[in-house]
Amino acid sequence: MSGNRPTLEAVAARAGVSRATVSRVVNGGAGVRETLRERVHRAVAELGYVPNQAARTLVTRRTGAVAVVIAEPESRVFSDPFFARQLRGISGALAAADTQLVLLYVAGPEDYPRIGRFLAGGHVDGALMFSLHRDDPLPAMAAAAGLPVVYGGRPGWPGAAGEPGPLFVDTDNRAGAELAVRHLLRRGRRRIAHIAGPLDQTSAVDRLAGYRAALAAEDAYDAAEKPFELVAEGDFTPAGGERAMAGLLARAPDLDAVFAASDLMATGALRTLRAHGRRVPGDVAVVGYDDLEPATWTEPPLTTVHQDVEGMGGVMAQLLLASLSAPAGARERREPVVTTPWLVVRESG
Repeated sequence: MSGNRPTLEAVAARAGVSRATVSRVVNGGAGVRETLRERVHRAVAELGYVPNQAARTLVTRRTGAVAVVIAEPESRVFSDPFFARQLRGISGALAAADTQLVLLYVAGPEDYPRIGRFLAGGHVDGALMFSLHRDDPLPAMAAAAGLPVVYGGRPGWPGAAGEPGPLFVDTDNRAGAELAVRHLLRRGRRRIAHIAGPLDQTSAVDRLAGYRAALAAEDAYDAAEKPFELVAEGDFTPAGGERAMAGLLARAPDLDAVFAASDLMATGALRTLRAHGRRVPGDVAVVGYDDLEPATWTEPPLTTVHQDVEGMGGVMAQLLLASLSAPAGARERREPVVTTPWLVVRESG
């Protein structure tokens, strides 16, 4: 080929078929006999032909790319192992389907117009969105662009009347929180505090609800007390966990346990407890949520609620790919996926 890139015409000549036949085969079209399809594939391999993506897009009206939109700043995305795990699951599923991942994140309000233009510009076939906050404009942007979307985490809004609700993948956050608090109660703890995540996110709201439900079910406090005063809002970061733990100790120095809504916040809580001379678990038991790598690095190792973050990322991608491969105009309904968490008992509580 004199060093030039092989062309569609060259593949057709090698396979002994028309250019149109080669185009249908390499673009996944139907109506080609299996014997001819095999000849085209053999010619493609022999010549090292790589389809031109721009030409393929014109034929298939597909870009072969998916946007992964994380509603958090870059510094958070690349420092939090939760996002690394979820992206690994998404990336593996997309790569297996020969689909490219385009990563977008939100550093601040000024990023929304740029992301909206990108989603509307025909650069991707669909979107995966997670870590959304209340009133986030991203879902409306995807809808305006006509893109199918799968959400990571339960969205905080219902579907329109008569329409399917938003498609999402999540863990049962409320049930997971109840597991954590019931475990602490069984260990004899009664002044159990909670470090919540940002309460403009449904995962944090659901974990707070599970904490409260477990305490109420066990009648853990005298009726005259305010059992829910032992709650401080964090931000899913170690620093947020440190601040929240310090505030809880100032308000309730006799607390004997804390359930943190993420492992990272639990690591911050452990640092604050150590700085205040509190032994873990002797004086204060600590339970986290996620079961990411940091849970095994802490001193003592962290008891935590396990959720399959990587697996959920893969399921998100698979749901979106299934939507994209459905026949045009099909209205096949796919249900949200909610996975079951479980408790991993280590040494912190």
